[in-house]
Amino acid sequence: MKIIILSALSGLTIGIMVIWFGAYNVAAKDKHFSSTEHFLEFVRNRSISARSDDLSIPDLENYELIKKGAQLYAEMCAGCHLAPGMEQTELHAGLYPQPLVFSQSDYNNNPAAQFWVIKNGLKMTGMPAWSPSHNDDQIWTMVAFINKLKSLSSEQYKKLTQATEEGSDHHDSGHSH
Repeated sequence: MKIIILSALSGLTIGIMVIWFGAYNVAAKDKHFSSTEHFLEFVRNRSISARSDDLSIPDLENYELIKKGAQLYAEMCAGCHLAPGMEQTELHAGLYPQPLVFSQSDYNNNPAAQFWVIKNGLKMTGMPAWSPSHNDDQIWTMVAFINKLKSLSSEQYKKLTQATEEGSDHHDSGHSH
């Protein structure tokens, strides 16, 4: 029993010293240890799942939702998550973990989880919570659009976002960025 207690105290002391002396580098340009990354991904995924499993999902194939989401995405998301045909931005390159590029990667396309992340953000990732400035209906439009991004060419993306810019009442909806 003494060995267990001494081991626990030694581990705690070493942990406190690592923190106190700043031995663990928190710079965004240096990646986590693989074990730390896996642990944080597990915690993130379980947290999102626990909070999003009971959400009611609207019809995300509704063209009006997708069209409205295109404008919001172009204004708020493309700088970090990029868009079809878009070169990497300084913002995207400088964030760690790097934001997903929805038009190029396979990702968790669970709409409830996507909604929860957009609404609430993710701590220490650069992903903001959009709920202070956007209501649930607006957030669902972003989810609908994100799920179409992978199938869009750069020309289709431009047409969709330009078409919504011309007819958008987004700027009159009582919120700002």
